[in-house]
Amino acid sequence: MKSIMKDNIQFYSYFKLVIGSIIVAVLSGILAYSLKHLTTYFQDYIFEIVPVLHNYLYIIFPSIGITIIYFLRKYLFQNRKNKGIREIYRSLDTRQDHLPFFKIPSHYINGFLTVIFGGSTGIEVSTVVATATVGNQFSKKGWMPMKYKRELICAGVTAGVAILFGSVLGGWFFAIEVIARGWKKTVLLSCSIAAVIALVGIYYFEKETLLPFSVQDWHWYGLPFMALVAILSALLALYFMKLVLLCKKLFAKINNNFLRVNIGAIMIGSLILFFPALYGDSYHGLQKMIELLIQPGAAFVIPLSLFLLILLKPFVASLTLGAGGDGGVFAPSIVAGAFLGMLIAILCNLVFGLDLIVLNFALIGAASTLAAAIHGRFTAVFLICSIVPNGYSLILPLAMAVWLAYAVAKRLNPHNVYTSPEVA
Repeated sequence: MKSIMKDNIQFYSYFKLVIGSIIVAVLSGILAYSLKHLTTYFQDYIFEIVPVLHNYLYIIFPSIGITIIYFLRKYLFQNRKNKGIREIYRSLDTRQDHLPFFKIPSHYINGFLTVIFGGSTGIEVSTVVATATVGNQFSKKGWMPMKYKRELICAGVTAGVAILFGSVLGGWFFAIEVIARGWKKTVLLSCSIAAVIALVGIYYFEKETLLPFSVQDWHWYGLPFMALVAILSALLALYFMKLVLLCKKLFAKINNNFLRVNIGAIMIGSLILFFPALYGDSYHGLQKMIELLIQPGAAFVIPLSLFLLILLKPFVASLTLGAGGDGGVFAPSIVAGAFLGMLIAILCNLVFGLDLIVLNFALIGAASTLAAAIHGRFTAVFLICSIVPNGYSLILPLAMAVWLAYAVAKRLNPHNVYTSPEVA
């Protein structure tokens, strides 16, 4: 009799987890979809209208965005700080520490404002924290067992990341290996349910890939050069982490809020004036650079620009975060890593007379840098394979590069950018 009652209780508990995961996934998917498309629309609109009005508006716009965020944080959100994904870890490590509801509108609005006005980050981390908060808030409801807080947080994150990148497996692995950091049975269940919900949403509403270029082929003789990209990508990720730490420390020493916001924002805008590809998440800049490199003879004038963008994208992203913008390392890692891969391919083609495919190396660099930054190997592989049509035809060399970059990054720094005790 006791055994039957125990089974019934367990079944009822699992049933509530399934229902909760479905509801959280639907809400998180809607949140991610709306934030993605609103941000893309307004970012592209502002970016295209600035040259029509005056290029020097590039200098001013980041100040507008980050200043609005400052006043929102001070008056609407009552000076409560946003620390990104580290907040999720803290909430998961203690049952009493929850993600408060205000983090949903706070990250949604602040991530949107940061990117559309040129702040050089992305909405990925804003989406992750907001969707994790959806799951956390739902787990606090009386009919849902509190022991499923981790599961519902991961369900929200799975759906959010999957919708952002159009990658169900990418969202599933990110929630498990980066957020949950384990393969608990109930976490796998909740993430899988959320992944199915996201798959339906992607199938009906999100069929376009992040980049329109299709992978056609890859050459075995390119593997050593891909390995070189992987090693350099690990160093690039470490460089990015150190810059974030440095900028946050330097800006924290500026007591005057007006100066702190505007010094950083004007520096960001000045760099965007000379390098428009740094505007916002820079996915548009990456696309235009790939389009340019497809043109005959373009490779002879691009290497210096790529080299500067590789150094500047992490720097401008760090300035954005230090000055008070919302975001994280996702988009900057992907973009800077892609620029790095493109540069190596071009230089090898010019110096050694090879025929390395620039698009392939862009994807190798993007995946390797992302994996090294967040210490998410499977996440990086499946997310990057999904950002272009036919991307999975590159999965073998891409996976090899990701594992190498991860190994180097792990050796140089055992913590990822979210769990590092240095990056607060």
